[in-house]
Amino acid sequence: MVQTWSGWKRFPDVQSGGHVEAPIGPGVYEVRHTNTGRVVAFGHAGNVANAISELKLDGGVSTLARLFRRAPLVSRVNDLEYRTCAAASRADAKTAANRMQGLRQTAWKRRLDAGWAVRHPR
Repeated sequence: MVQTWSGWKRFPDVQSGGHVEAPIGPGVYEVRHTNTGRVVAFGHAGNVANAISELKLDGGVSTLARLFRRAPLVSRVNDLEYRTCAAASRADAKTAANRMQGLRQTAWKRRLDAGWAVRHPR
């Protein structure tokens, strides 16, 4: 059974020794841009803390390193925040992530349909 979402937490500064506060077990995570609310990463994992800490978020890598690594998701980690939702098992985490993704898609579809109706009245 999936628990409730944690509060939003700022990404720690890795250079100053900060650490991610997340479950060391199965769950769902979401990372968003603080100012815009744009979702940068969303998923499920068997170890949420590892999954969040392994995200390629920092844009402060050299040009040569960018050629051989996956491109970072954002330019500044300080502009990001994350939240987590613990689950009893990896299967529960996967089910919860799929359900949440479906709810998001339904909400966006409704939002787009409402905008279409306003722009194109019958």
